[in-house]
Amino acid sequence: MKILSFKQLSVLFVLVFSIIYSLPNFFGNNIPPWLSSINANQMNLGLDLKGGVHFLMEVNLNEVVENKSIKLSNDIRAQFRSEEIRYKNYNHDRLNIYVEFINNASYKEAEDLINNNYQNTFDIKKVGDNKMSITISNFTINELRIAAIKQNTTTLRNRVNELGVAEPIVQQSGKTRIVVELPGVKDTTRAKEIIGATATLEFKMVDEDSDPYAAQDSDNTSLYSKLYYDDTGQPVLLKRNVILRGENIVDASSGFDRNSRPSVNITLDGPGAKRFAETTDKNIGKLMAVLFIENKAEQRTINGNTKRVTKKYEKIISIATIQERLSKTFQITGLDSPKQARDLALYLRAGSMAAPMYIVEERTIGPSLGADNIEKGKISVIIGLILVLIFMVFYYRVFGLFANFAVILNILVIVSVMSLIPGATLTLPGIAGIVLTVGMAVDANVLIFERIKEEISNGSTLLASIELGYKKAFSTIADANITTLIASIVLFIFGTGPIKGFAVTLSIGVISSMFTAIIVTRVLANFVYERNINLKAKKLHI
Repeated sequence: MKILSFKQLSVLFVLVFSIIYSLPNFFGNNIPPWLSSINANQMNLGLDLKGGVHFLMEVNLNEVVENKSIKLSNDIRAQFRSEEIRYKNYNHDRLNIYVEFINNASYKEAEDLINNNYQNTFDIKKVGDNKMSITISNFTINELRIAAIKQNTTTLRNRVNELGVAEPIVQQSGKTRIVVELPGVKDTTRAKEIIGATATLEFKMVDEDSDPYAAQDSDNTSLYSKLYYDDTGQPVLLKRNVILRGENIVDASSGFDRNSRPSVNITLDGPGAKRFAETTDKNIGKLMAVLFIENKAEQRTINGNTKRVTKKYEKIISIATIQERLSKTFQITGLDSPKQARDLALYLRAGSMAAPMYIVEERTIGPSLGADNIEKGKISVIIGLILVLIFMVFYYRVFGLFANFAVILNILVIVSVMSLIPGATLTLPGIAGIVLTVGMAVDANVLIFERIKEEISNGSTLLASIELGYKKAFSTIADANITTLIASIVLFIFGTGPIKGFAVTLSIGVISSMFTAIIVTRVLANFVYERNINLKAKKLHI
């Protein structure tokens, strides 16, 4: 019994692999269990094939910068007080802080403190005697915006995963926008609620030393506390200092408390747990509030022009007396319904948004349109394949049959790899990539077969002509395919949804076509002609 060569074994392996892992795509929803057990699944279909919803989100980056400016301003003021740096006036205006100091010595102390603790964060300028202008630097603004886009993208991706959508697309588009594509989603209202919400929590101590009714009547703004209202409409003063924020929460799950009321079970990260434990230990017997914060985009008509503005909604969802020292895990109650508890737990698990967002474009693609796209895609692949097969058999006879087998195997390899890779998604442009690959695959064989013809005309023997034809055509084929592969990789890196789909199928097709066009057809040619060494050159059917 003759032992198969390495090339023959590799062709046999690829043939079996491609057949097995492409099979699930022909079974519909009734995939046999034995295929599922070896991780053989159907290809993931993109939005244009499966139907679903497309959102284009605009991120309000200006608010991120302004909020950071307020936080930094409060930090600087607190440090001035702790270091006993004396000043006459302290004013904060959006991105600028203006401070007038008592004397030049205080000015110098403040300048040294900012330079040491906030390197590259601020630009400091002297605007008069002992007067300082502190402005957030452009470097800091750019860093804040980049970080905000990344955090919002990550949070959106986490929230979409909570929806259970197969192979969603969440990626940045331009400098201020994020594209979200959810294949197979039918409940667009629910999807908008989840991805558009910017809800988070803040834990604050109740200011029990001040009179909230007096603050309500006088309408004065305190430096240390802020007026809110509870569910009954009663005024409550909360201290401005925040104990915990949503970013300190690593896990959250909805449930019910001992009295069967909706609740959310919270798990904190290390720094958050430490700070929370210290605060609750010092304030046993005092009141702590949980503040629910949500930013919503609204359209308003200002001077006859419709503008989109972001409004912050703040609501106290719980005020409780601290009974004991709390640490890493605890429970919050006071929620209106189980749905609110589930949504809040989802927002907290996914993380908070760094910046408010609103939907600027929404497109819905129905399943029927997706099915129509699939049908048209199939027809285009079949027509292109049949025309190529007919041409190759008509022009190259037996060698044309070798090329046709390689092309069909190439398509099976693409389908099987697309089914096997978790992140691969077939889109309508991806189908175009498959059609293009069909043409490129036979193009390599055309080069090889023409080289074989040249060697025959030069008087080489049958087997020598085959050997030299493959050998001399290899470098040309490799150069052409490598340059195409480089272009497809660039498309994948810098492209968006549909372009990535085209790049994925094209890349897989280029790699597999190199194997099928060179190795597979060579094995078939050797298998047919190697047994008849004494054949004349005229018997070579090419």
